[in-house]
Amino acid sequence: MQKIVLACLSFMFLTGLILSQGIGSGSVNPDLLTREWHAKWIAVPDEPAEQYGVYLFRKKIDLEAAPEKFVVHVSADNRYKLYVNGRLASAGPARGDLFYWNYETVDLASFLCAGENIIAAVVWNEGTYRPEAQISWRTGFILQGNSPAEESLDTGPAWKCIRDDGYRPLEASGLYGYYVAGPGERIDMKKHIRGWREAGFNDASWKNAALAHWRGGSPKGIRDASGWMLVPSSIPQMERTVERLESVREATGIEPPGAFPASAVLVGIPARTKAALLLDNGHLTNAYVTLQFSRGRDAVVSMKYAEALYEPAAEGKTGVAGKGNRNEVIGKIFLGREDRLISDGTERQEFNSLYWRTYRYILLTVETGDEPLVIEDLYGTFTGYPFRMNAAFHSDDATLDMVLEIGWRTARLCAIETYMDCPYYEQLQYIGDARIQALVSLYNSGDERLVRNALDQMDHSRIAEGLTLSRHPSVSPQIIPSFSLWYIGMLHDYWMYGHDSGFVREKLPGTRAILDFFRRYRQPDGRLRNVPYWNFTDWVTNPGWLVGTAPLGADGGSSVLDLQLLLAYRTAAELESSLGMEAYAQIYTDIAGRLAQTIRDRYWDGNKGLFADTAEKRAFSQHANSLAILAGMVPPGNPSKRLAEKLLADRSLAPASIYFKYYLHRALIRAGLGDRYLTWLDKWHENIAMGMTTWAEDYDVNTARSDCHAWGASPNIELYRTVLGIDSGAPGFAEARIEPHPGTLKKAAGRIPHPQGDIVVDYELKDGKWSVRIDLPGTLTGSLIWKDRTYPLKAGRNVLTGVGPI
Repeated sequence: MQKIVLACLSFMFLTGLILSQGIGSGSVNPDLLTREWHAKWIAVPDEPAEQYGVYLFRKKIDLEAAPEKFVVHVSADNRYKLYVNGRLASAGPARGDLFYWNYETVDLASFLCAGENIIAAVVWNEGTYRPEAQISWRTGFILQGNSPAEESLDTGPAWKCIRDDGYRPLEASGLYGYYVAGPGERIDMKKHIRGWREAGFNDASWKNAALAHWRGGSPKGIRDASGWMLVPSSIPQMERTVERLESVREATGIEPPGAFPASAVLVGIPARTKAALLLDNGHLTNAYVTLQFSRGRDAVVSMKYAEALYEPAAEGKTGVAGKGNRNEVIGKIFLGREDRLISDGTERQEFNSLYWRTYRYILLTVETGDEPLVIEDLYGTFTGYPFRMNAAFHSDDATLDMVLEIGWRTARLCAIETYMDCPYYEQLQYIGDARIQALVSLYNSGDERLVRNALDQMDHSRIAEGLTLSRHPSVSPQIIPSFSLWYIGMLHDYWMYGHDSGFVREKLPGTRAILDFFRRYRQPDGRLRNVPYWNFTDWVTNPGWLVGTAPLGADGGSSVLDLQLLLAYRTAAELESSLGMEAYAQIYTDIAGRLAQTIRDRYWDGNKGLFADTAEKRAFSQHANSLAILAGMVPPGNPSKRLAEKLLADRSLAPASIYFKYYLHRALIRAGLGDRYLTWLDKWHENIAMGMTTWAEDYDVNTARSDCHAWGASPNIELYRTVLGIDSGAPGFAEARIEPHPGTLKKAAGRIPHPQGDIVVDYELKDGKWSVRIDLPGTLTGSLIWKDRTYPLKAGRNVLTGVGPI
């Protein structure tokens, strides 16, 4: 045994979570894509298939020498963590559905050594407590070697297994608003199994695995596939990076050392003491939580997680008043998801959360019995899709740096295996949110994989009527027809900014099915009537707006929905004309023409100079009029710029939330007001003034349920696309279109990633004249639009000096 340990001394252990992102992935053996696997889905014998449980699996293999390559494919239901010689090698599977159940491909070579090796996995099923985003069939685990060299690890009865009876679910309670992100963990350390991942652990009492399904793993597409239809994950492993909490904000019962929790120092809690420490991470994060502690038999340790604390309700009232400034904690109430542990009194006990937690604040509470307890360390391991910031923005307005920093953090926290609306409350991938998130990804990182994954999953979600679901993956099917229209827009975005037109072409049957759904509710004049399901537009509290749905007229019609449909027909016509069938393009163009005329006839109010929300012309919104500008619907004699000015000046209009401001701002820019963009960021500056480190969900920052919604991260698009003016001038970003709107800035510079390299711009105003430098990578060419004049741009460096004001 000592020889084995010495042979593996180079391995770095850290509470089960690896710090390195150096896990390689080999290509999948083609046979594994078309034939039933040798590996079987396994489970612990005599355990319920669909109820809550945490299960441990182990396999020993002996190797004559450390291999140069050792590729395996691994998956589970609900989730797994795979360890090799005590080190975390993979976590997953990436969320999907039963028709597209992901497996990860992992090269274990760097984890293996000559001699005995221990491959171990923890698999958990949260049963009816599981997150809404977690689709499931039954508990199961599968691992398949990529070739005969790895087949000794194929799962089957030779694997040893046991249920860890120390775990119980701890249902979230006391939270305000819709919460569907799963339970906490309640662990009795006296029953919890320790040391099972490592060599030397005695698993003689463990059972041999039972088959969870009589067949081997079933790749999607084989005959009579059942259960999980396996597909290789199209995204990389998530990032995992240690992130220490910053400070103790409040303490009762003990006085912690000043270095805690920023450093690993001992914190003692005497016997028969109740201590509480309010810990501040300094900013919101998603992280696996690790707590190391000793002694304190029967002590109860609780960790609650919150985005922010709540202000108490006014005297005489119940509940809470709101969150107020997120930096302030004195006199506030802590409400949050919880993990709870019962100490067994031994040395070096350790808690590693099975799944990640979202928090800025952690309330650590320890209540000891007759024995003191010592906290040895508490920290997080940040996790998220491994985006890298590859864009840059510089200007003479330093406040914009914070806007971009917070926006990028928001986008990153809302991206783990899928895009998510919010990490704390829902973790659901909604199309309305994902469209904006995808553009943030493309402009800031250039990584397209999560964008394509989202488009794939939404396409997979389509129901028999043709619509996509509003969100996917999701246990409960939710249908928002208007989001299916945004899906067409998102696909068009990818066509323009992404680099895989073949991928877009494959999605055209889906866009046709969506538009065919709306055909059933289209009247002879083209307008829609009585469209079923939830036609969400935006969270607006004005009269007539019901649960985010724009007002409906007595005839069951809505200009907002008609205008969204018009935009969808026009974008679909472009896609069909370039990638699909010209006949569809012509049909969509003809329908769009009739619908446009109907919208002008039914909804335009000449007296107000606005489009109404309904034919009765009693309700008006920024939403309808923004969409009208984007659809080119402004009547003759009333330029879009005049309508845009009304959108900014008329306070009676139903206002766009931080989410729909994306479309409002696009409309204002389209109308020629782009130079004012920096004056429209009041909501984002309000967030900053309220101590936000990510963007709030709602218009009212004080009462927002979620403190992290990436649908509000649109400045991370527009500071590059509008202020710096860097835009795609042709599908696939085959040409660059540069039209800057620096506004009051005197200096503005930056870059965005492009497949051929970075597009770099630099603008500086001196003595009333601009100097302009634009670098286009590789063979990329384009054009510069400056004060209604167009300049051709060649590949490489382009310089203009002495240019007049925009």
